[in-house]
Amino acid sequence: MAELLARFAGEVSCARGAAPLQLTLTGLTRAHPLEPTTVSFATTQIVTLPPTLADADVERIAAGQYRIRAGGREWLLAARGAEVLRDAGVPFYRALPPRPAPAGRRLLWRLVLALAASRAGLALLRALRR
Repeated sequence: MAELLARFAGEVSCARGAAPLQLTLTGLTRAHPLEPTTVSFATTQIVTLPPTLADADVERIAAGQYRIRAGGREWLLAARGAEVLRDAGVPFYRALPPRPAPAGRRLLWRLVLALAASRAGLALLRALRR
């Protein structure tokens, strides 16, 4: 039985790289639309994929055997393994509120910006800088 590794939505870029991860697919998935997802294959097999695919599905069909389907076509790939990575930065930083700036720093920048709004203030800032 096939195991679905990734179901991409939209454009998927296909890149050849150096060993050990010699084929990499990158795009957004239907399950995690805000997290860029990468599927990398450890293979020495030469696969003739176009530079981009649309709505690709990646499946493990057996140990060391993978299938990539897109646009009514499919490619079979023999690989030692596949690695699926998702960039969880967007949901992570959405879950953590930003730390507020300390009151002293906010006051300092308000003062600097207020001084920079006038010619006399700019002259004072230049004098303090020297």
